[in-house]
Amino acid sequence: MKIFHLSDLHIGLRLMNHDLSEDQEYILKEITLLAEQEQPDAVVIAGDIYDKAVPSAEAVELFDRFVSGLTKAVPEAEIMMISGNHDSAPRVNMFRSVLRRQRIHMIGTPPQRPEEHIEKVTLQDKFGNVNFYLLPFVKPSVVKAVTGTDANGNNLSYDETLRRLIGREEIDPEERNVLVSHQFYLPAGQDPEKVERMDSEIRTVGNIDEVRTDVLEPFDYAALGHIHKPMKAGSDYYRYSGTPLACSVSEAGQKKGVIVVELKEKGQIALSVLPLTPLREVRVIRGTLEEVLKQGCGDYVRVVLTDKVDLDVFDMQDRLHHAFPYLLEIRREVIRGADYTAEYTEEAALDPFELCCAFLKDLDEEEKVLLKDVINRVQEVQE
Repeated sequence: MKIFHLSDLHIGLRLMNHDLSEDQEYILKEITLLAEQEQPDAVVIAGDIYDKAVPSAEAVELFDRFVSGLTKAVPEAEIMMISGNHDSAPRVNMFRSVLRRQRIHMIGTPPQRPEEHIEKVTLQDKFGNVNFYLLPFVKPSVVKAVTGTDANGNNLSYDETLRRLIGREEIDPEERNVLVSHQFYLPAGQDPEKVERMDSEIRTVGNIDEVRTDVLEPFDYAALGHIHKPMKAGSDYYRYSGTPLACSVSEAGQKKGVIVVELKEKGQIALSVLPLTPLREVRVIRGTLEEVLKQGCGDYVRVVLTDKVDLDVFDMQDRLHHAFPYLLEIRREVIRGADYTAEYTEEAALDPFELCCAFLKDLDEEEKVLLKDVINRVQEVQE
């Protein structure tokens, strides 16, 4: 059985105030063409269909064209998708039962009542059943009627919540099982701070949303979403496909693609990646003003000027915008003026928690826990 694994489309995203609709339509058509050529049996999208919980009409129309094109390109395939932390779960869940009859499975909400279970779609090939478990982004507070709370009545951790949700399912170890999930999975023993994260991702303070990957062991393959860089989550068969299109400058130079999963008989899995070529790359070009101007192009570009002296060029911005029509921003790596006694270099931005701690000073541990909770709640509302 051949599966296309995608995630984090973020339809409707703007890159530093640049409208990416043309770029997104281009890459989605490229995915559709690859599907037509490869004829997968299933296409899975592991969350963050849209960039905003309430997407624009244009974003919805683009997604509609994408799904319509896919159904024409692979009429026999099952198309399965879940909501991510950027999506509105109720909106994604709308018309769930109607779409199922059209081989389209849009699952927005996880089990919220004791009688509900993770949505399961079963396909068959000559080796038997392949069971797809479609688990949208989970917040412990949303599923506590199913998973319960701790001894003090508080919400469980993300890790324990996922363990209880998956533990309720009767997963047949003799059959092939695939999990489609949108969470921050972390191999046991790995420091979450050492996982490379992209600027376009929403991160929780203290990484409270981390889930250890041993919870994925009942599955032959885990099609994961949430991390924007293509990467493995410990095992070759627990994969983040990453975004199909760069969503931030931190993704400049990344090779994007569609993961193709071929499930043969139980225990035999072949993986490959079909590369995606964007309409415009995201690039960082560094050098002196004159060096940079010689590299003019039609990509999305962050310019980092390394001139050792102050630039007194009145039309500098006009010249850069002429050389780079899709210029994102201009930065100075080093600025030294005649009246300055020190060099100023670009500093790494503090995260909200560090910024608040630096401002408030002398917080005790209880106050820090409360501050983390407040910041995470604000970030959830902003999604």
